[in-house]
Amino acid sequence: MSTGHPIIRLSSLRELWIHTGTACNLSCPFCHEGSQPGDTRLQAPTLAELAPLFDAAVRLGVERFAFTGGEPLILKGVHEILLHALALRPVLVLTNGTAPFIRRSHQLQQLREAPHALSFRVSIDYPDEARHDAGRGLKNFRKAIEGLRLLHQAGFATGITRLGDAGEDAARVDARFRAMLQRQRLPQDLPIVALPELGRPGAPPPTTAPPAANGVNLQAACARSRMVLRRDGRLRIHACPLTDDDPAFDLGNSLSAAMETGVVANHARCSVCLGPGVDYAGTSLPR
Repeated sequence: MSTGHPIIRLSSLRELWIHTGTACNLSCPFCHEGSQPGDTRLQAPTLAELAPLFDAAVRLGVERFAFTGGEPLILKGVHEILLHALALRPVLVLTNGTAPFIRRSHQLQQLREAPHALSFRVSIDYPDEARHDAGRGLKNFRKAIEGLRLLHQAGFATGITRLGDAGEDAARVDARFRAMLQRQRLPQDLPIVALPELGRPGAPPPTTAPPAANGVNLQAACARSRMVLRRDGRLRIHACPLTDDDPAFDLGNSLSAAMETGVVANHARCSVCLGPGVDYAGTSLPR
């Protein structure tokens, strides 16, 4: 029963998200996945497991694949997984920008030459180095900027994921990011996606938002995507990239069935996503 919560149905499969596991090379206290080195709440999938789902998603009209974690670029075999996905559709990777993978120019060149476009969004929480490093660890601002620069120089479409503050002056924050990019000799027009603080797994977000005035926010992740994750040694399909902490949002192991299933928007994070929205995917879709 929905108990008054809206039921969201998939309008089209714009993204199939692949969760690469909750292991990460960083340990950030605000991480909405609770990721850290060696974390096993969600495990890493293999190419053999993912390949049939990639093919199924293509048959079902998926527009792109997107990877999140944890940190996708520490996943063993991620290079082969990305090459396989890029043979089929464009790919987006969310990364903290500090993994050694980014410095392997020969692998980046192979990815650059794939049939479809690969884009990256690098997490740079704030334009202020000290504030970023207070959450991410000493010198990780500089490492993330270096990673962003290396990916941009390698020819990939790149952007930034930042943290939003409740009640912030978004235009002022954007201007500070643009000034920071100019100082770092990076393009000032890189796309910047602001995410609200979503809280730790299983906990309500620090702030909630009222429903959108004109009804359901059609950018809500469950209206445009599904997510593949590996839990307890099995691949499962979840409603969206923000609900993997709640088994109630497990839609089974069939992607086609998961696309037909309406999602009762009663997760603690739904109040944020259905209000102003959580632009987890970013608005642009590379073709």
